[in-house]
This record gives sequence, structure tokens and C-alpha cells, in this order.
Amino acid sequence: MKITIGRVDKADFPELSLSGIDLKIDSGAYTSSIHCANVEEINVGGENLIKFTLLDPEHSLYNNKEFKTKKYSSKAVKSSNGISEMRFLIKTEIFIFDTLFPIHLTLTERKDMKFPILLGRKFLSKKFIIDTAKKNLSHKLKHKE
Repeated sequence: MKITIGRVDKADFPELSLSGIDLKIDSGAYTSSIHCANVEEINVGGENLIKFTLLDPEHSLYNNKEFKTKKYSSKAVKSSNGISEMRFLIKTEIFIFDTLFPIHLTLTERKDMKFPILLGRKFLSKKFIIDTAKKNLSHKLKHKE
């Protein structure tokens, strides 16, 4: 059975040390994405890694923590303005609706956007039904007394 999700919500990303972060449900986007800065591919001991910091200093959940991972790939992503760009794609986990799901996120600079995270169709498909009249359904469930 599919879970009803609203147009916006909050979720946790345990591997990324993020709790209760705002996200926008974006059925127009195929891939999910997260706002980050200083994305760089590096080589450590003959292994390729990417390093990045999430969010930016103006965001309330910014922690200046640098992440490094081997679990990444590159993907061409076409933005809403029709311009294609190469982005790094990481695999991590999202905790939403009391469930831990695997998720792929592209790393992108979203500083001027209201929501630091977009959940796209690839993640939503076969799991969720979007009700645009509702919001924060997972967050409300988590904080029910």
C-alpha cells in the first residue's frame, strides 16, 4: 500500500547527520537532490572519493561538517530551465514515515531555493501518493502524542 505524502515535509538523513530537515516533494524532478557546497572529487590512496559540505552557513541546520564518500557516481541532470549539467550522485538513507529508505541524491547548489532537499519521482515511485493539499504528514506522525 502506498503512503500519502503532502507537498512538503520534514525527514531525517542519519548518515548525513541531518534531523527534521525541510523537503519539497517534486514530481516534476526525476532525481532527488540536496543542497551542498564545496563538492570536490579527490584521490586518497589511489581511491576516488568526493567530499562536500551540506547546506550553507545561513541554514539553521548547517554544521560545517565535511563528508567524504566512495559511494557515488556522476549523472547528467537537466534542470527546470532546460540546461543539462553533470552532478555527483550519492547513495544514502532517508528516515520518513517511521521507515528507513535507501535514496540517491544529487549534490547541487540550491542556496537561493526555499527547500534544501527535493524528493523526485525516482524515490517517490511505487511508495507514495502525493496529496498537494496536505503538508508535513510524516513530521506530524513522528510528533503525535
